[in-house]
Amino acid sequence: MLLVITLLTFVCITLAVIGIYWLVYRPASAATERLQRLGGGAAAGGYAPQAAATSPLIGSDSSAVADLAERMAAPLHRLAPPSAAEAHKLQKKLMQAGYRSPNSPIIYRAIQLATMACFPGAVALGCALLARPLNSAVIFILLAFIAGFFLPRFILGRMVSKRQLRLRWGLADALDLMVVSIEAGLGLNAALVRIGDELKDVHPDISEEFELTNLEIRVGREREEALRNLAERTGVDDLRSLVAMLIQADRFGTSIARAVRVYSDSLRTKRRQRAEQAAQKAAVKLLLPLALFLFPTLFIAILGPAAINLMDTFAKM
Repeated sequence: MLLVITLLTFVCITLAVIGIYWLVYRPASAATERLQRLGGGAAAGGYAPQAAATSPLIGSDSSAVADLAERMAAPLHRLAPPSAAEAHKLQKKLMQAGYRSPNSPIIYRAIQLATMACFPGAVALGCALLARPLNSAVIFILLAFIAGFFLPRFILGRMVSKRQLRLRWGLADALDLMVVSIEAGLGLNAALVRIGDELKDVHPDISEEFELTNLEIRVGREREEALRNLAERTGVDDLRSLVAMLIQADRFGTSIARAVRVYSDSLRTKRRQRAEQAAQKAAVKLLLPLALFLFPTLFIAILGPAAINLMDTFAKM
């Protein structure tokens, strides 16, 4: 049985290596080569719309990495094609994590495919080397497959949560700077530019988002739509409330400086309440570690000698 498992593992690894080699170095079709030549000639002729439309704020992946990821993700797309709603949800989550490149969903699917293939292969190889029974090996391989499927989602969710936390902490400083800029006589667009310039080193995430919003306004998009896109890209509730307040103030012609100052004060109060809430939760979260680790140790240290003396007394009786 061990020999059969070893042979099957060797065959699977060999086929996987051959498949990856074929995906990477397979020859392109004649139509693809001709389209590539035409695209290269157009770029050499002085007109490259994709390169001209690429902004330094929007991260563009290298063509080799994107091509490799697209080839790796092609089998997964054929086996389990994502629906339109799922693709939109994935693109939205990647934007909230800070990846705005059009190739980001393809690279994510390629990483997911690689983890789904590598984790079971590594577990199968380890079970074969350790001479595990076939039943337990199948269970471990299935668990590794499930872990490889859910691990990229978990990591992406953690990245989204961390970035939203950084945006939430940098929003208070951005609002203070916006109040000062607007009260000094600048318009909302100029205030967005100033926030992007001043907070680039301290809070790069919020600075990048405001710069991208200002670029959307510059290219001709309406301010209301650009602000709504800001709230949609980040997914932060405080930014959604700020966007709704700015749109309402702009629509009804009220003072933006006064509205931003009131919202900044309310945001400070909300941050203080969140800190107090986290401090109140700390005592409850400490109960489980205390009950599992500290209290048993104290009981052993305090009651251990007495228990030993009782055991000796009963043994003598």
